[in-house]
Amino acid sequence: NPFNPTTTINFTLDREENVVLKVFNLFGEAVRVLVNDRRTAGNYAVSLDGSMLPSGVYYYQLTAGGRTSARKMVLMK
Repeated sequence: NPFNPTTTINFTLDREENVVLKVFNLFGEAVRVLVNDRRTAGNYAVSLDGSMLPSGVYYYQLTAGGRTSARKMVLMK
């Protein structure tokens, strides 16, 4: 789970949908918006460059269609 300074977030869409992928710090502040557009069905890999972020715990939130999921990430420098 720990990464330094880049990581890849993978996701799959069953159909064409609007996708929003954001990264949040522990205070709930959005620090990056990685995706905010319409995507066709398929597999995706989105890179996060954390070189300009301080070390710590972050969460990414993926919203596609009516579904939302979140996962924890740890940036260690």
